[in-house]
Amino acid sequence: MNATKKRRRWSIFPFLLLVLVGVGIWQSWQWWTWVKAAPMTSVTGNTSKGVKLKITEGTSAQEIGEDLEALGLIRSATAWNLWSRWLALKNPDGGFQAGTYELSPTEPMEAIASKIWTGKVVRSSFTIPEGWSLSKMAAYFEERGFFPAQEFIAAAQQFSASSYPWLPTNPQPNQFRLEGYLYPDTYEFVGNPTPNDILRQMLDRFEQVALPLYQEAKGKTSLSFSEWVTLASIVEKEAVIPQERPRIAGVFFNRLEKEIPLGADPTVEYGLGIQQTPDKTLTLEQVRTPSPYNTYLNPGLPPTPIASPGLASLKATLYPENTDYLYFVARYDGTHVFSRTLKEHQAAQDAIHKQREAQPRL
Repeated sequence: MNATKKRRRWSIFPFLLLVLVGVGIWQSWQWWTWVKAAPMTSVTGNTSKGVKLKITEGTSAQEIGEDLEALGLIRSATAWNLWSRWLALKNPDGGFQAGTYELSPTEPMEAIASKIWTGKVVRSSFTIPEGWSLSKMAAYFEERGFFPAQEFIAAAQQFSASSYPWLPTNPQPNQFRLEGYLYPDTYEFVGNPTPNDILRQMLDRFEQVALPLYQEAKGKTSLSFSEWVTLASIVEKEAVIPQERPRIAGVFFNRLEKEIPLGADPTVEYGLGIQQTPDKTLTLEQVRTPSPYNTYLNPGLPPTPIASPGLASLKATLYPENTDYLYFVARYDGTHVFSRTLKEHQAAQDAIHKQREAQPRL
């Protein structure tokens, strides 16, 4: 009888053990699901707002987990470590990748881990319009929070052009060697670019898009490479209506051929670091201020480009309109009046001035 009772007790024990193990597994699973799926309760404000996390090369999985926990993106760094080990076992050739990630506290931990494991880094962009100078770009990058303007300018001045043998040598000290050669376009980048990263990206685009144009036209233009970009930058700043670009280029070619100063306002503005407006045009004193960029006082082209020309201005300068015009004046509506003689030019200037004076001031 006693032996029978003992046998019954031992037959119940495996069953109880299985129940206890099952409950433990269930509770562990419930805890694990809670950890990886729910945001931390300490996150305040809009929990759907993204958080940017930069992961540098060599950062361990444990360090990533600690950063994620500190930012309120996951509940437990310990759970993160367990999940990381599971990922490593499942994908022995993989690993968490360096870069900048946009993560949200509302994302499950496994989704965050997958994003970093597969390298789904933040992609951003910036746009440089045609006609911007290097200084204008520097101010733009500072406004966007990329880096201080002075860092960009310093990088441009100290840039090593060994990878770009087509770049002209610096004609004079303290002048931007890269001015005009930073191709205006929309660019994408990953993470947080440095000034040198951006400079190389824009020079690469110039090399891909603009440089072949000159190489194809070699022998068909009288301009050297640097003269081409310099004149194209002036055409870019003067022209507003696309159809007028080749004609404006033709006027400048005529003036260069006849050794008449170009008389281009944008070069004076560049030299003085100012920008005129329809209501505040250049003064006589400003036009008479000596500067290497004053094309009223100096014959020929300025020492460097004054802005980054776009494709249309680069093409127009290679293939200018064959015209006998020597002058043009802006109507302030984007178009210009073109003249063959100085007398016609002065008459056009007077007519535009009177028309503008007659317009009511807002």
